[in-house]
Amino acid sequence: MELNTFIQTYDWPQAVVLLEGKRKVLAADAPKLVELGALLARHTKHILFRSGNADGSDYLFSKGVVSVHPLRLQVITPYTGHRQKTNLAYDSISLDDIDMAAEELVYQTKSNMRVSNLVDQYVAGERTHFSIKAAYLLRDTVKVIGTDTLSPASFGIFYDDLKKPKTGGTGHTMQVCDNKSIPRINQQVWFHWL
Repeated sequence: MELNTFIQTYDWPQAVVLLEGKRKVLAADAPKLVELGALLARHTKHILFRSGNADGSDYLFSKGVVSVHPLRLQVITPYTGHRQKTNLAYDSISLDDIDMAAEELVYQTKSNMRVSNLVDQYVAGERTHFSIKAAYLLRDTVKVIGTDTLSPASFGIFYDDLKKPKTGGTGHTMQVCDNKSIPRINQQVWFHWL
């Protein structure tokens, strides 16, 4: 996909584009993430950019977006106050403010079978060192599918670990995109946009 095609296809009111990826970013790649965030914010008018407020990719993409258009960055956090000092978003929504009883949210998150029990514990109100990990995956799912008051993602732009692709929280988010037929790309495509 070319940049112009992406803009023509996705720059419309209520479009939500995910900008996120791995916490560990290669030093040579870090400026490219900031550059992409700025480029997209500069060349689009309507897209709301959504992230998860994590260190690394999320922060770098966000830094680029807010350098051009701070009102078009939204973050979904796993809990109130998550990385508050580095949260650059104009609009920040905490998982604490989202209905955990939503069947679709729990179903999509539990599609990652390794964490199914942790999700059940977290949704039941249990907060332990282990169950809190489910909050991050639930947050990742919300970023993709939305809620009754948040639009679902229209497209996903990721920075992945190309040596171990689709792993961890980034892999979970990519899988939810795939499950919901939401198109996505990684740096193998968007590096060419710069």
